[in-house]
Amino acid sequence: MRNSWCWAPAAAVLLCLLLGCDEDGGQAHKPKETKEVKKAQVEPGWTSWRGPHQNGVCDEKGLPERWGGAAQECLWTLELPGRGAPVILGNRAYVWGYRGHGPDLREVLNCVDTKNGKVLWERTYPDFTSDTAYERYAIGSPTVDPETGNVYLLTTGGEFFALDAQGNELWHQSHQDAFGRLTFPNGRTGCPILDGELVIVRGITSFWGNQGPARDRFYAFDKRTGEHVWACEPGVGPKDSSYATPVLDWWNGRRVFYAGTGCGNVICADARTGEPLWRVQFSYGGVNSAVVRYKDLVIAIHDKENLDSSDSGRMAAFRVPAALPDGPRPAVLGKESEAWRNDLSAFSSSPVLVGDRVYVTTMTGELASVDAGTGRIVWRKKLGNEQLHASPLYADGKLYVPLVSGEFFIVRPSDSGPEVLSEAKLEGSCLGSPVVYDGKVYLHTSKRLYCFGAKKGAPARVEPEPAPAAQHAPALQAVPSELLLRPGEKIPIRFRWSDGKPFDPAGGTWESFVPPTAKVKARLGGAFTSPTEFQAGPEPAPSAGMFKFTAADGKTTAFVRGRVLPYLPLKEDFETFKLAAKDEAGQAFDYPPLPWIGARFKWDVRDLNGNKVLAKTLDNLLFQRAITFIGHPEMKNYTLQADVMTDGNRRWMSNVGVINQRYIVALIGNAQLLEVSSNHDLVKVSVPFKWQAAAWYTLKTRVDLAQDGSGVVRAKCWKQGDAEPAEWTIEVPHKLAHTHGSPGLFGFSPQAQKKVYMDNIAITKNE
Repeated sequence: MRNSWCWAPAAAVLLCLLLGCDEDGGQAHKPKETKEVKKAQVEPGWTSWRGPHQNGVCDEKGLPERWGGAAQECLWTLELPGRGAPVILGNRAYVWGYRGHGPDLREVLNCVDTKNGKVLWERTYPDFTSDTAYERYAIGSPTVDPETGNVYLLTTGGEFFALDAQGNELWHQSHQDAFGRLTFPNGRTGCPILDGELVIVRGITSFWGNQGPARDRFYAFDKRTGEHVWACEPGVGPKDSSYATPVLDWWNGRRVFYAGTGCGNVICADARTGEPLWRVQFSYGGVNSAVVRYKDLVIAIHDKENLDSSDSGRMAAFRVPAALPDGPRPAVLGKESEAWRNDLSAFSSSPVLVGDRVYVTTMTGELASVDAGTGRIVWRKKLGNEQLHASPLYADGKLYVPLVSGEFFIVRPSDSGPEVLSEAKLEGSCLGSPVVYDGKVYLHTSKRLYCFGAKKGAPARVEPEPAPAAQHAPALQAVPSELLLRPGEKIPIRFRWSDGKPFDPAGGTWESFVPPTAKVKARLGGAFTSPTEFQAGPEPAPSAGMFKFTAADGKTTAFVRGRVLPYLPLKEDFETFKLAAKDEAGQAFDYPPLPWIGARFKWDVRDLNGNKVLAKTLDNLLFQRAITFIGHPEMKNYTLQADVMTDGNRRWMSNVGVINQRYIVALIGNAQLLEVSSNHDLVKVSVPFKWQAAAWYTLKTRVDLAQDGSGVVRAKCWKQGDAEPAEWTIEVPHKLAHTHGSPGLFGFSPQAQKKVYMDNIAITKNE
């Protein structure tokens, strides 16, 4: 049965009114030792994107079979575009979407009353220094903690927030200028996951030190304080981004997670320590769909180029090894680990596991049933022409299947074939996945959030899986394991075992530690005043490095990394660099300052006509666009000046500039412009500016804020050696201005062809 009604805004509101529904649509906690959630804890909602079983399956009964019955019709809608899924705790739904256009666009987190759709509170967040295109926002979901009621959210701009149930901020981190998170035009962020006292997020980052290379990394933080606990680098250099949500499991007494990566691997890692355990190469591109676990198998699907054939896309199952061989981690599994494969493909729609059947929607709009043990395709049913992000959901003997075109199907599956019970056409594209709780089915489209079902349901209670007996010795952890300080600042350090038990560090000692593979033999400026406190030194120069803790037994160890970033003013002319390294051509160079985020592999220090300058590298196409942060992420109210230059000619030049408080101010070579941008689709204003290749120019910029939240980005540029102009070359007002952000450097060499250079960087506090 197909319903002919289409959910235009007025029609949706009118129907809701006819059915009697409403049309309306801090401070961080002190550090606390980890403890496991009590076994009696139940799941009082749909608290994470994949649901209580992590596979898109719900245990509730009495859910809609057809769109059209008065008791199973739309209860309410919320007009808010979105591309993810809400999460629910009790009678509150947390909805992630966006509102506005151009410079006024903001991502929005709404807390909604599930009875009537009324917004209880909302928080808005800007995008900045990203290349997100075509309003691809809110492609992800928040997570709510059933123990504390706190909400965790990663924005498209890479800001990670923890909020309490009233919407008060507990802590936040800017992962762009604090961890070197890269952004991509697709804007996808995925969903944080919770495990005990940890909250885990992922992203492709280019950080500092041994985390300088671009990798798809996972990061764990203390869910109460935001303290960094571990970083995990399970794969190799990525060719794509991935936002597949990790799936938690137990393996040999260890808490682990499985996920696809941007480098085309399916990986397994220890969820308590971040240690990569094994990986198996699955494709050349990113694996964006979440995996499912079946017996001793991990089942995954992708749509990229296959490793051993010229076609694209595959579903495959890999055997979870009973034990790992001796050797480095992660262990690299070979073809022998593959249990089966078939030719199904999906971009990011994730499979659903029901018994021994896997249900998945493919890129070409088919709903398919697969035998989980053998990979045999039981049946295929054409529902539409294509599918993108949305995943099916199984509940009450039915599959709820949204398609990108806006159709929403109810299908009853069996081995004899699927029975399409109902189909509705919703307003907008269905990119998010359905959610079920308390007798209601929720679906977020690119226009609004819909709530279908009964006004009063019967929530299913899910007992958490008990932890098996430990078979692996826990690791000692110093928390936070990543430090960020200013000169003279102190930071407390606490110790815990990875199983959550506390550790007494009495009698232990700290010492400076340089990894044997380090390219820059540097030391973190400061010292431990006691086993539980680190104090940065007073030196007004940036520093970075590691410390190693050895317990009183002389065997047990833990590590911390850290950076000390000085107060203003900051100056760097690169003349003290040694140029002692050699590139493949035998040319001398030195590495960029170690504390700078995202600098290594993008820049190096070279001699240019007798002056030492910072030069953009050209050997990695992934880094043709380089954003590097050189200061504290909370900096504001400063003037940034630098000398810049590009190679090339009048027909082909690169772009070069600086970043001031989340605004990129750059000379655009081929277009001959001076441009201010924060995101090219949202904030981008330019003026004509004639400049030449192989000539130095001085670029100066500042951001002035007003009390009403507005601001003006100002910049001027002149040829090096000329007098500084009295007037600003460009002034760009921004109604909702960025209030802070690390100073940074920007270089874009199209197709990695023409180098850009920087020198004489100076940052001073505004008067």
